[in-house]
Amino acid sequence: MKKYINKLFLLGSLLVLGTSCDSEAELTTLKAVSFPSAIQVSSSTLVLTEDNADENALLVSWPQVTFPIAAPVTYAIQFDLIADTSGSNAWQKAKRIEVGQDVLSKAFMGIDLNKIAIDLGLAPDVAGKLVVRVEAAMDRKIYSDPITLTVTPYEKSVVFGEIYMPGAYQGEWNVDKALALTAISKGIYQGYVSLLPGYGSGFKLNTARTWAQFYGAGDTNADLKNMSDKDFNLPGEGSYQIKVNLNTLKWSATPYAWGIVGSSTHAPTPEDKDYGWNHSIPMSYNHETKTWKVTAKLIVGALKFRLNDKWDVNYGPADPLTNTINKDNGGAYDIPEAGTYEITFTINDVDPASAGYPATATCTIVKK
Repeated sequence: MKKYINKLFLLGSLLVLGTSCDSEAELTTLKAVSFPSAIQVSSSTLVLTEDNADENALLVSWPQVTFPIAAPVTYAIQFDLIADTSGSNAWQKAKRIEVGQDVLSKAFMGIDLNKIAIDLGLAPDVAGKLVVRVEAAMDRKIYSDPITLTVTPYEKSVVFGEIYMPGAYQGEWNVDKALALTAISKGIYQGYVSLLPGYGSGFKLNTARTWAQFYGAGDTNADLKNMSDKDFNLPGEGSYQIKVNLNTLKWSATPYAWGIVGSSTHAPTPEDKDYGWNHSIPMSYNHETKTWKVTAKLIVGALKFRLNDKWDVNYGPADPLTNTINKDNGGAYDIPEAGTYEITFTINDVDPASAGYPATATCTIVKK
């Protein structure tokens, strides 16, 4: 009898397991998912030039893709040569740009699109063909039908030179010690500045370290006007990437700050046990030494560096015994003792938009 009871128990278990598997299979069956309509581009013929390198050149937009599961959809855009989009290695050489969750468009500046085209092998000053498609990902990845673009890229000129930014952020309007904005393209200059609490926001732009010729604000704060007495103004306290385009007589300030991050920067909180890893402490930029710096109270734990309070660009030491830190390295410095530390970060990131971020940077961590 016991033998038959055991057989019945085993049979029942198999029936329950089978029912469970059938139910699970129904829940996770991959139903067909596709883009409901074609993606759109603002133009399919693009002639890129250095003069308009920092202006929007292409807008790619697409319809929302609906998956069987109600969850955010992550979108990305891929560019490739037509010849590399077929066969067993199709799209393997594509340039992929992740856009984000539930975002349905992406604009590309001329400088960014030019780098993509050149990196893929299009010849400068010659019209060539690229294809672009959109990737949607959740429990799997699906792709839109591609669109063909005719793109004429430019060859970036070897440029030299600087312009200067005297202003109240210095504590004095001293053109001799003012921030130097470095030429990154023909007529386009870029640099970094920090506006500390208590300092004014006004500044001018000078083509030499003299007051013989300068630019002030024109019709708006973003417009350059030759010899205008009206000051430009930074948006407020904080650190910024400054870009000036003398071709279009425009300038912009984009929030931009390196920071320290890790378990040494903050104790866990009841709401966030990884608070130190999720919140950077921003550093301020010294334009004279070209160094980012912060004085902070640290606790025992780990420390590394990242840009704009995100993990997109970060540096950690491959060898914690050195002051060299490596891009996208998972390593971190060990802070063995709590206290006040002075931390510096030095990086040659003059033109990250087209040249990328360097493989290494340097830092110092000194207990005061």
